[in-house]
Amino acid sequence: MIKKILLKARKQVFGEMLGNNASLFQGEGFEFTELREYVYGDDVRKIDWKTTAKLGKPFIKIYREERELNVITAVMMGGSTYFGTVKQKSDVMAELVALLGFSAVKNGDLFSNIIFADKLYKMSRPNKKFFAVQDAVTQMQEFEMLGKGSDYKSFADTLYKRIKRKSLLFIISDFVGEVDLALLSKKHDVVALVVRDRFEENPQALGQMRLMDMENQRSFEGLVGSAEVKNYIQALHANDKKLYAHFKSSAVRYTKIYTDEEPYLKLAKLLGGR
Repeated sequence: MIKKILLKARKQVFGEMLGNNASLFQGEGFEFTELREYVYGDDVRKIDWKTTAKLGKPFIKIYREERELNVITAVMMGGSTYFGTVKQKSDVMAELVALLGFSAVKNGDLFSNIIFADKLYKMSRPNKKFFAVQDAVTQMQEFEMLGKGSDYKSFADTLYKRIKRKSLLFIISDFVGEVDLALLSKKHDVVALVVRDRFEENPQALGQMRLMDMENQRSFEGLVGSAEVKNYIQALHANDKKLYAHFKSSAVRYTKIYTDEEPYLKLAKLLGGR
């Protein structure tokens, strides 16, 4: 599985069709300096529409290149990620890390990965080499998720304290629980990648069943009927409504990737890659 994830991600980032395209991080490593009038051939994505409307003719923003980006993937790998009807959520998370890692390397940026659950388990040093991406995916695939909770408060606190330099920070999780990224978003450019399986958002009544909580490994037997499913869906909907409102108020860009979707396409759409 490790080799498959790495080969697929590398092909998508460096392949003949996609390798010549703009980096997923285009525009992130540049600082605005001035405005000038648009001339034929300029990138239309750089047009400043507010100034254009005010002056009646198109103006574009001019940027100067900053030093390399510090790209960090921080993955919450509690027991709930050990689930999936098409692929495991943890496998999709590893694929996202590989895609972002290879994109950083391609762009000449620093890349590092963090694995968290009930506490910090792995925090790699920033690197520009391919082996850093391979190590990150290998560590994720070998990580034992079962029996580990997802402590989002400790997660956010640890990231705030341990990441000193301003970074492009990708937080990858299924985001079920109390999440507060307000402080992090003031210090870093935060992007949230919500990984879900469609069944967990739209489960069916299954009758009398024996189930196990993946985060504490406790098993229990009970009825999973239409009433129980309805209550669960309502609770998850309330969780997500609060979550997305928080993302918007904290200026956190986000997207949701299901286990049956293509992660690269969702990243490209979110980050502006073409």
